[in-house]
Amino acid sequence: MAIVPKNISDTLQRILYPGSDKNIIELEMVQEIRIAGKRISFSLIFQKEDDPAIRPVSEACTDEIRREYGNDCEVAITPKSSARMAPPVLPGVKNIIAIASGKGGVGKSTMAVNLAVALANRGAKVGLVDADIFGPSIPKMFGEEDSHPYFEKIDGRDRIVPIEKFGVKFLSIGFFAKKDDALIWRGPVASNALKQLMMDGNWGELDFLLVDLPPGTSDIHLTLVQTVAVTGAVIITTPQDVALADVVKGVSMFNSKSINVPVLGIIENMSWFTPEELPENKYYIFGKDGGKDLAAKMDLPLLGQVPLVMSIREGADSGLPAAVNEESATGIAFGDLAEELIVQLERRNIYFKPTEKVKVRRR
Repeated sequence: MAIVPKNISDTLQRILYPGSDKNIIELEMVQEIRIAGKRISFSLIFQKEDDPAIRPVSEACTDEIRREYGNDCEVAITPKSSARMAPPVLPGVKNIIAIASGKGGVGKSTMAVNLAVALANRGAKVGLVDADIFGPSIPKMFGEEDSHPYFEKIDGRDRIVPIEKFGVKFLSIGFFAKKDDALIWRGPVASNALKQLMMDGNWGELDFLLVDLPPGTSDIHLTLVQTVAVTGAVIITTPQDVALADVVKGVSMFNSKSINVPVLGIIENMSWFTPEELPENKYYIFGKDGGKDLAAKMDLPLLGQVPLVMSIREGADSGLPAAVNEESATGIAFGDLAEELIVQLERRNIYFKPTEKVKVRRR
């Protein structure tokens, strides 16, 4: 089996930094993993050029790799110095997934909520951040509009305790503003609000942290990829041509060299309408297979097609997401969607190296 960067990261998790209870992957010391046949190279980031741990850590890395993959491995390690090793961002979160759309009105937040619930139904530890700063809807969809998260002091720092329901931990700026007030914020203020939800939330251990982004591309998207390493993105669309045109822009943004976040796939929402009294009939109100065809054209996975069903809308309005009832037709559909997302995520983590935060360049 070919060695991929994820294999090396997993192997080096066994090595603790001397005097610490954290391993060198958690401390984000391992960077720039390159593999060419049996030649494995990477950089090790230390606090100082003369750090006494350089030699023992480098030797431990070489020994561990050769023990795992054979003594014929050529291991090339480049020590580098850093002014300081920043603590890992959200160290307990395994995967951060951006839920995005090219335009509004395609059901992005509804998909984010039901995906989160469907993942939790499968035993995963799931968090959800409502990053749609100007139109927060997650509290209503969970039936928690009147809830108020509280702060608790952890290690001398005030942390926000997320609301938890249906197995999902979630935070939204909607909890900190009057629900009937319009949020009229400039970009930097909105970006700081997102950072606070992400960084000050007491998320604990999570398998998945979903981030419901605003429609389009904006400062919020840039703030997210500059604050945390986003594992991958999911794009929501309808089959309508107007929506599909904006999907291309969203995919282009995530795939750009400066951001470089893998797109895990496309979800086509409102694919068809089936009347309750005519369950065999399908009416393609917004066009047929537009998202499916675009996914094939862009060589992206189609995670699923979700029909236009009244129970999904009713669940969003009443605070009881359709995915909660796992035995219903919509519950099964969202379960299948979650399963396909997990498959694509596992494939991404096996064959691609971990995403890095976008570095802020100052002039």
